[in-house]
Amino acid sequence: MSVNRRLSVGVVSLVAAALVVGSPVLEGRAETQDQGQAVGRPEWVPAVRHDTSGPLREMPARPGVSSRDDFNVRPGPPLPRATAQADTTTQSITVAPMAASTGVGFDGIGEGNPQFSYSVNYAPTDTTGEAGLTQYVQWVNPSFAIFDKATGNRIYGPAAGNTIWTGFGGECESRNDGDPIVQFDQLANRWVMTQFAVRGAGAYRQCVAISKTEDATGEWHRYEFAYTNFPDYPKLSVWPDAYYVTFNMFSATTGRFAATRVCAYDRDRMIQGLPATQICHEVTGSHSLLASDLEGATPPPAGTPNYVMNLRTTGSLNLWRFTPDFSNGTSTFTGPQAISVTAFSPACSSSCVPQPSTSTQLDALGDRLMYRLSYRNLGTREALLVNHSVVAGAAMGVRWYELDVTGGAASVRQQATYAPNDGQYRWMGSIAMDKAGNIALGYSISSASTRPSIRFAGREVNDPPNTLSTDQNMWDGAGSQTNGLSRWGDYSTMALDPVDDCTFWFTSEYLKTSGSFNWSTRVGSFKFPSCGPVDPTFSFAVSPSSRTVAPGQSTTFDLTVSPQNGYQGAGSFSASGLPGATTSYVFSPTGFSGAGQTTSVMTVNTDASIAPGTYPFVIDATDAGGLRRSFNATLVVSSPAAPDFTISATPGQLVLKRGRSGSYTVTVSTAGGFGEAVTLSVSGAPTGVTTAFDPGSLTNGGSASLSISTTGQAPKGTFALTITGTAATLSRSTTVNLKLN
Repeated sequence: MSVNRRLSVGVVSLVAAALVVGSPVLEGRAETQDQGQAVGRPEWVPAVRHDTSGPLREMPARPGVSSRDDFNVRPGPPLPRATAQADTTTQSITVAPMAASTGVGFDGIGEGNPQFSYSVNYAPTDTTGEAGLTQYVQWVNPSFAIFDKATGNRIYGPAAGNTIWTGFGGECESRNDGDPIVQFDQLANRWVMTQFAVRGAGAYRQCVAISKTEDATGEWHRYEFAYTNFPDYPKLSVWPDAYYVTFNMFSATTGRFAATRVCAYDRDRMIQGLPATQICHEVTGSHSLLASDLEGATPPPAGTPNYVMNLRTTGSLNLWRFTPDFSNGTSTFTGPQAISVTAFSPACSSSCVPQPSTSTQLDALGDRLMYRLSYRNLGTREALLVNHSVVAGAAMGVRWYELDVTGGAASVRQQATYAPNDGQYRWMGSIAMDKAGNIALGYSISSASTRPSIRFAGREVNDPPNTLSTDQNMWDGAGSQTNGLSRWGDYSTMALDPVDDCTFWFTSEYLKTSGSFNWSTRVGSFKFPSCGPVDPTFSFAVSPSSRTVAPGQSTTFDLTVSPQNGYQGAGSFSASGLPGATTSYVFSPTGFSGAGQTTSVMTVNTDASIAPGTYPFVIDATDAGGLRRSFNATLVVSSPAAPDFTISATPGQLVLKRGRSGSYTVTVSTAGGFGEAVTLSVSGAPTGVTTAFDPGSLTNGGSASLSISTTGQAPKGTFALTITGTAATLSRSTTVNLKLN
């Protein structure tokens, strides 16, 4: 398989039936509808296929090689211009370095990671990652890995993205095309992972997987959604009523930009592994939409639509509101609402970021809002945060916004361009807010004197409005990207830890040495002390994750609950998914206490009538306050044994003097419901030896005594005696020795 290693930003020109890839800057906006118009009725389309996988931990990791091809590109048109272009929101005051404490940091997927060998053969990275309850999952083009978030130690991978779809069939299993997103849905404690499969016209797919529990190495519900045109630059978000994904759609026949599409996937059914549908709207005259992504465990007020945004002009933003109705296949999609912002000059769409010791400049993607559009419900108000890259004097900065969407109305609460007057280029940002309302922004930084590195800045709620702190290094790059390779990032990811809702996790790319196709990535964490006390919680583990049992037999699973962050609660265990008519279970003890680590044993009893097969089920630990932790387990029921019996005897050798007597104990053991009478006999005894069984037959198994009597004339030597049990349909034998002295 050959992989073209020059993936570039721009609009792709198709060659014959060639496939469009990369992250194109959109063309085809000669229409004056820069405000973005919804086109036609919504589409209500079921998934092409779905299934539930076995545990990921048992799937061999596929090599992380992309299956995409690539073609030359040309730049797209600029954003429509507002009248004024002077950026008057550039931060003019200096704020002290943010009072953040750094936490766990480690190298992610890329070259030079001491935990594994990895060879880069593609660009850009498309760096995305999130923290779960105990794990951190990172996904880059075209590989993912699972780490222990407490230590940074690798748990699984790196593995090709389509490893998750092993055995699924179709494009999702056969192709590994990237543009990935990984999310942790903390309303359900599930992982959501998605990438596209783009073989060509008629075979454009979005592959979506939802873990069955919070363990990313366990089982997954897998889905495949189909599209007529090429669905580029997909960005997925989590909302209580759906998983939302946005695309830039390119014509399968001409390669030109056709429209922007936003789709809602039926989250409730996908979490259960049931057949699911998508409801989609297309918007002309706009590109690179982002759907709002829930931050924290406090959902928006009931009935709140998903907010969808993009850049409207160089002086305004677009905002739509999307509410799907999966039961009827209808939806409400309203907008766009124009939100005026201070005018700006967008950073270049392609390459303009300088680096030391090379003429190669890096791409900025200044034509779009950068991932994610983060939503936070603070109780007293609701906030949206987003950012993009802009020209800042002779360099480049990050324009960031906090919008107030309390009660559904939308207005700008804060906005500023973060560009300290130091000649540095800051771009490729991602922004989020913790539960206290503190904000953190991560980004790449580079200049003619600074090699591409990773930094972050932030603000506490009481800082002066429209300001961020002096930035801090998360990781210094040690090389420049050379040889004309301009692709950089495409996106990075800042998100909150679901356990404390205070710890920020940021991941982006850098280089250890100068070169091309030799990038590395970094994962780092930090938090504000002002975020408040860490929420008490607990972790939950089950061992082993799978047990095999015969029909009518029992087996056990060991459960462990460990309190974290001073947790003092108590709760109970439950299970779901086992066939109730043919199984029962009991926990001992039935609950747990936060006073210390609790261990329990779950005993699963099966009925003799249970059908052989694999039965995945979920074990829950839930406390009195509703805090729940789940674990995916599997009960494998073997095929019932055929009716049978075995025969054995002890001792294996009986030693007698001639003229003396002794005995063997003969045991008949039955299996599979065998109930026939077994008549016992023995052969091989020499002259002068007599034998007798007591009793002479056994029903339903049991033991008998085989008496041996000898005379003085019996021959000396060792003799093999064959003991046979004979039933109406079966005969079984065993052999013992008789030694006469």
